[in-house]
Amino acid sequence: MALTVWLSLLTASVVISFTPGAGAINTMSNSLTEGWRRSIWGVIGQQLALIVHVIIVAAGVGLIVASSPVLFDVIRYAGAAYLAYLGLRLIFTRTTEAEDSDAPSARLPEGHWSMMRRGFWVNILNPKAVVFFLAFIPQFIKVDQPVIPQYLVLVITVVVVDVVVMWGFFATAAKPFQRVTRTARGQRGLNVVFGTLFLAVAALLLIVH
Repeated sequence: MALTVWLSLLTASVVISFTPGAGAINTMSNSLTEGWRRSIWGVIGQQLALIVHVIIVAAGVGLIVASSPVLFDVIRYAGAAYLAYLGLRLIFTRTTEAEDSDAPSARLPEGHWSMMRRGFWVNILNPKAVVFFLAFIPQFIKVDQPVIPQYLVLVITVVVVDVVVMWGFFATAAKPFQRVTRTARGQRGLNVVFGTLFLAVAALLLIVH
């Protein structure tokens, strides 16, 4: 891949990663509830989904999804349902303290695999990501050159950029608010905020075609 093409890819990847979405919401929520360091597990799950999206497009399956309204809608509705589930689960999560208590909230940390799975499903159940990569990837792949090295450079670039943005920016941006999670009341408030954001993204996934 030529340097000029890679720089274009790098710039596009940064812009895409900084675009707020379900992945950013999931990362910030993890950083607040599980801590900045442990939030990396959710980010890893999101990157695994991103790699799968690239493979889907490279294998030609993305074109099938993009050209099939039924298949596209099935994935879209599944993605919206999962985000709505995450949002409602956060909103209705009960803390271990009394309803009006300001005592520190005691809760068991979420497991690494659970965070990875959630991050994976948040990203994978987004048919718009497949369509986006379908339009995005061909701009940086030269078919008259070996495609595997080009796809490797593309995947590594997109993943590294997204990890840096998600963990280095969104998760870090949530750190100053971690003191709010030290009380049951503060934790409940943040659960409602992020639960509502998940519901909003789910609604957008259904409304915006």
